[in-house]
Amino acid sequence: MSEPSVWTKRRMGAMMGGGVGLTIGFLFGSWNILQHGAGPRGVLSTLSKTMLSSAATFSFFLAIGSVIRNDSLEAAQSRMMVPVPAIRSRAEGFQLMRARWEEERRRGSAPRL
Repeated sequence: MSEPSVWTKRRMGAMMGGGVGLTIGFLFGSWNILQHGAGPRGVLSTLSKTMLSSAATFSFFLAIGSVIRNDSLEAAQSRMMVPVPAIRSRAEGFQLMRARWEEERRRGSAPRL
């Protein structure tokens, strides 16, 4: 099963933003009409203008955010794919550690206690 494309995620973000924007526009537009009156355009025209402008704004920014998030997820997933470490026996691990200690002693960078 394949993941949604960037175009599909952008469209889903725009639709979600449109829904949120319409709801917020309805709430704030209604509050504005109740508080200040409808003005010369009338109630329906003022409310629809508020709802549509809010929906367009939310839709635009959520579409962009969905694309950015999609790109960052792919980059994060590629960073998480590290090579599998080699599984060593206890004796091999001890030999590696001993060799590193000897190398540090030869260079003189061993910590002094």
